[in-house]
Amino acid sequence: MSESVSVKLTYFSDLLCIWAYVSQIRVDELRANFGGRVEFEYRFIPVFGAVAHRIDKGWAARGGMEAYATHVHETAQRFPHVEVHPRLWLDDVPASSADVHLFLKAAQRLIDAGAIPARTGATGRNTFEELMWRLRLAFFRDARNIARREVQFELAAGLGLPLDPIRAALEDGAAMAELCRDLELCKDLSVGGSPTYVLNEGRQKLYGNVGYKVIAANVQEILQRPEDQASWC
Repeated sequence: MSESVSVKLTYFSDLLCIWAYVSQIRVDELRANFGGRVEFEYRFIPVFGAVAHRIDKGWAARGGMEAYATHVHETAQRFPHVEVHPRLWLDDVPASSADVHLFLKAAQRLIDAGAIPARTGATGRNTFEELMWRLRLAFFRDARNIARREVQFELAAGLGLPLDPIRAALEDGAAMAELCRDLELCKDLSVGGSPTYVLNEGRQKLYGNVGYKVIAANVQEILQRPEDQASWC
């Protein structure tokens, strides 16, 4: 297999989704094991675009927000590699994930344009991946309201990112345009949840709590099969 062959993996997630938080270790492992042979494209889906409505619709009869918080904590206990705050989903709960997604699209746009350096840190994550991870940690581990602008800018500043260009992308509609494009792709690719891995130009989709070996097998299959090679299956 040629090292020049690569596969594009589009990863849809919601920053407030416990399953995406749990799955970060799998994304990191893919990067570590496949290196530049996997090109990650990060997109967002607003599973928690309207938090109050979502909780009311799915959890009102089961105890509301407190019941959902218990569910998240019980889920996290199954995965010792993640930390969750005792007051997660109980104190200063974000009203929507859309605002933090918008902030990330502003940063992503600037990084892609070269206005913000796409550095790779000791963790192996690039600048954008590290910003996403720190926002997830701030919510799940520290129970901070990451929908608040001051929290977003604080974490960006901690990475040494220039804040004025991010503000400009938020104010001039550029970040909103990118976020709307994510929503369009969710519809075009029939992405219905978080996290979802999309490969092979939308022909392969893996949704939810999918094990690393399953994801890696799908990536490996594409890498080993030239695009013009006929398949019997």
